[in-house]
Parts: sequence; C-alpha cells; structure tokens
Amino acid sequence: MATLRQGSIHLFRFAGIDLFLHWSWFLVAAYEIQGGTKSYSSLAWNAVEYLALFVVVMMHEYGHALACKQVGGTANHIVLWPLGGVAYVNPPQRPGATLWSIAAGPLVNVAFLVGLSLLGVLNRSMGFLAAVPNLHTLLRSLWYINLVLLVFNLLPIYPLDGGQILRSLLWFVIGRARSLMVAVVIGFMGVAGLIIFALWRQSLWVGVIAVFILANCWGGLKQAQVLVRMAKLPRREGFACPSCKTAPPVGTFWKCSRCGTPFDTFLSRGHCPNCGTDFPTTMCLDCRVMSPIAEWVPQLGFSSPTMNQ
Repeated sequence: MATLRQGSIHLFRFAGIDLFLHWSWFLVAAYEIQGGTKSYSSLAWNAVEYLALFVVVMMHEYGHALACKQVGGTANHIVLWPLGGVAYVNPPQRPGATLWSIAAGPLVNVAFLVGLSLLGVLNRSMGFLAAVPNLHTLLRSLWYINLVLLVFNLLPIYPLDGGQILRSLLWFVIGRARSLMVAVVIGFMGVAGLIIFALWRQSLWVGVIAVFILANCWGGLKQAQVLVRMAKLPRREGFACPSCKTAPPVGTFWKCSRCGTPFDTFLSRGHCPNCGTDFPTTMCLDCRVMSPIAEWVPQLGFSSPTMNQ
C-alpha cells in the first residue's frame, strides 16, 4: 500500500487527517465519464455521478480514520485511487478497537443507503424529482453503487473490510496472531475465487483487484508469521507497554541508532551497552507505538533525549 502514496496529490486536511488523490484517478475518471452510462441526457451528469462516487468512497475511508482516532489510535492520511481508497489507520492493538475502526467504514455506506432509501420513498409519495429525471437517475445509481460497495467490502476476504472484521472477531477467541493467520488463509482462497471470476467474466478490473488483494494477503501472511514467532518468545515480567499493555519480549530486539548495536533496552534500562547512548523512548514490538520507557515501569525513572527503534 505504501506505493499508493507515491504520485498522490494532497487535496486537503480535515480532523487532522490528510486526504490524497492518486494521479491515476484522473485517467480512470476521464475514461469512465466518456464511456459511461447513457442513462443521462449529457456527459455532465456522468461526471456528477463519478464525483458522487468519489465522495462516497472518501466518506467511507473517513469513517475508518475517525473511528480509529476515537478509540485512541492514529490515522493521519487517506489515499483515494481508482479501485477505492486506503485509510492508513493504526488502532490500539485490541480486538474491540480494531473491530470498531474497521466496521465504521461499511456503516457509512449503510447510512448512505438508509438516507437514499428515505429520499426515494419521499420522491414516490411527493413526486418532487419528476421534473428532474437526471437527478432521479443519479440518486438511483448512487443507491446501487452504495449497495455494491457495501456487499463487496463485507466479503470475508482479507484485507477487505469483511476479512478484517472476521479477523477482529476471531481475535477475541484465538488471539491476535492466529486470527490474522486464519483471515489471511481465507483471503488467499477468496483471491483464487476472484481470479476465476475475472477470467470467466473477462473483467480487467476484477483481475486488478484480485492482484491488489493478493499482494496484501502476502503481506498479511508475513505479518502473521512474525506475530506467531513473537507470541512464542519469553516475556519480561514487571514491564508492560503503556499502549497495548503487553509485556516486552526478552532479547536484543532493539537497535542503537548511533552505533547499530542490537540490545535489550529493558535489561540495560534504556542505555546502549556499546556506546552508552540513552534512549528515553522505545517502540513496542507488538503494537509499534513509541512510548517513554519510564512509563513501562514508572518507578525506574529513565533519562536522556534520543530515540531508538
């Protein structure tokens, strides 16, 4: 996903979240608008429909980001591209927080469906859209677009929202590492199904989506393997991450940014044993959040001004 941020245009910042638009969106927009549906009386309405789709996807991703911030996570930017959008969220590593951060996106689509349905009921009873048939067609198209996006996103295929919701629910039962492993395996099976469907329908777009999902499933598999190995490591008693409350592993998993020496920051109390550099903040290897090392065990009172990974 990191490659999406390259070649993206910054549009605006809202609620501390930067919105970017990938350059390829304009190419696909031009193609879709020119060759779009003939249900409208002019291409201008095709453009309005595509812009409305942009707003729907943007609101979906902001749902993820704002929910993540609500539970104490970080969400700094969103990238929109032709296949949808990506909200770069990092919720606290708890199943409930992750579940809410993921589920909030589809809930935005549910809200759109409810609003558009109510508008349709009002139109049928009052007929206020009869004088503007293009607007009636637009609202009907948006209803179907929201429905398709909602159903597709809820497929239990990692990293789609449905796959991540499934992973979060499994997390309550079988833990963080194994839940991700199960979700990724199901995701690979879903990718196989999408590839077969793309070949059957000769759909380039479904094929591109399948490749994108495959790449993220592979990344998820690597992450799950790391989490499984981490779960087997002995943990240092008496310490706990201020963010995720997990005890740190015992071992030289931290690296001095000055001399490059790997060391156990909790064993050496935040000092590099080779060059003596002090590190008052450290990264939790489980949730990847940087915290003052003194907050892991407040009574120790560490000092100094540098950072390590």
